[in-house]
Amino acid sequence: MRKNLKEARQKAGMTQKQVAEYLKISLTAYQNIEYGIMLGKIKHWDKLEDLFHINQRILREIIHLPDK
Repeated sequence: MRKNLKEARQKAGMTQKQVAEYLKISLTAYQNIEYGIMLGKIKHWDKLEDLFHINQRILREIIHLPDK
């Protein structure tokens, strides 16, 4: 999971659907990026960096959560 990306989105008061629309991608594609399933395109990371004002290297960091 990309915890930093999720936290930035939540702090901005945005839903996953709103961010997906901003990026002009499907909700599923955005969810896969946020969950760390797929990397996403550089142009999307550039837009996320502009949107949240956080360096994309921080946003891209994947946090491994312990198994439940």
